[in-house]
Amino acid sequence: MSSASTDLTLPPDAASPPSEQQPVQPTHDDPDVAAASTVIGGPVGDRGRQGYSWWGPVRVAVLVAVVGYSLAVLARMPCVSSGFAGISRYTHMCYSDIPVLYHLRGFADGYLPYLDSAPDLHPFEYPVLTGAMAQLAAWLTPLFGGGAIGFYAANVVLIGALLVVTVWATALTAGRRPWDGVLVACAPALLLTSTINWDLLPVALVAVALLLWARRIVFWAGVAMGLAIAAKFYPLILLGPLLILCFRAGRMSSFGRFVAGAAMAWVVANVPVMVVNFEGWANFYTFSSERGQDFGSPWLALSLAGFTIPAGALNLVGLLAFGLLCLVLAFVMLAAPQRPRLAPMLFCVLAAFALTNKVYSPQYVIWLVPLAVLALPRVRYLAAWQAGELVYFAAIWLYLAGLEQPGKGLPAGWYAVAIWVHVIATAAFCGVLLWISWWPDRDPLRPGGSASGSDPGGGVLDGAPDRRRLRIGPARPVPGSAPEPQSVRGPDSAAAT
Repeated sequence: MSSASTDLTLPPDAASPPSEQQPVQPTHDDPDVAAASTVIGGPVGDRGRQGYSWWGPVRVAVLVAVVGYSLAVLARMPCVSSGFAGISRYTHMCYSDIPVLYHLRGFADGYLPYLDSAPDLHPFEYPVLTGAMAQLAAWLTPLFGGGAIGFYAANVVLIGALLVVTVWATALTAGRRPWDGVLVACAPALLLTSTINWDLLPVALVAVALLLWARRIVFWAGVAMGLAIAAKFYPLILLGPLLILCFRAGRMSSFGRFVAGAAMAWVVANVPVMVVNFEGWANFYTFSSERGQDFGSPWLALSLAGFTIPAGALNLVGLLAFGLLCLVLAFVMLAAPQRPRLAPMLFCVLAAFALTNKVYSPQYVIWLVPLAVLALPRVRYLAAWQAGELVYFAAIWLYLAGLEQPGKGLPAGWYAVAIWVHVIATAAFCGVLLWISWWPDRDPLRPGGSASGSDPGGGVLDGAPDRRRLRIGPARPVPGSAPEPQSVRGPDSAAAT
């Protein structure tokens, strides 16, 4: 029986080559899961790890997602009963943008996003593929009884399907660790925020892109990522770490094919709308650039404490802060003794973007959950980070309740504290990821000296030698690869695929 421990490394029996190993069992891999399993008889035994069952890890993860999502939807019934109106949508913490936008953006009147306009109609302020999903839900709305509640119900079904895709793709991307998909499926912050907006659309597309990249289907991985960028801006940020890691590994030809696929998909999704109504298409970008500090951002927390950044300078300040964090990450990716895994760097750059953005809506945590699980599948660290996000989730609704009925909600000072709790929790998780990236022998997916595969989601980066490294210390070989000379400059590997 295992006991709880702070050790992040894998046990010896998980260090053998993937071809000789069944899927990693959580009770053999994570000390906290092993300790918790004592209530149901303890860790899985050796005989329990043999054989085949239809209920494999991926199907179990999908089932957990369906059950958890169904419970989360049921928890929103108070808002459904009240028509998502009044203070109860905040006090019951079940608010959603979706039914509100049904009328405000013209879906109720049959207007098409981006293409139709009216004097009293505000343009749809989301990228093209998100608009397409919203319009699909509008067409399905009569099947669910019509009206704003029917629109919400149609979206609930579509979002549930996207959650299943996200969990399925993440479980497969994890390679020998398909049980990690359960960590996505039962992430409380994800389930509680899943139907606030359409953010699971780009998240699902990013998850598919990472799965295809892990399977070395590079061009189509790029296509999926391009579609994700057409649904939300944030996936574009993920190209940065991929570029640097491909540069270090000498896999620039693969990165080029990935970008080509992404560009093609983005152009196909966006250009037709741009041609028909450029102003309507561009509304998302102008809206994002012109908005000021908003809920959840550290800039708002500073403002609530009396340190207000002028609206005209906020874009520049946020960009500089994000740029500085990106430089730190670039240094780690180029100078770490062993090339960092892809998922931790993707999480860190996206967290840097989210924490320096002018707004942090509660559903933005959905962007991070699959990447967090791929980056560090350890329950204690994920739980600590999720706890910080749940503090913010509760605080934003109570703060909004106070704005609607003064004296009945959370004071501004305590709301600012909740913002810093979420910021610190996310930054601390990033700190752990940077720690295991610089000292890979502490990484549970990189047991020291083993040949188990250096990056289960790395695709062409998995096991690739370092071609270019910023030298500041002794290099450490990538597990599973033969030592090769390292230099500041070098040609792309001919074996890159």
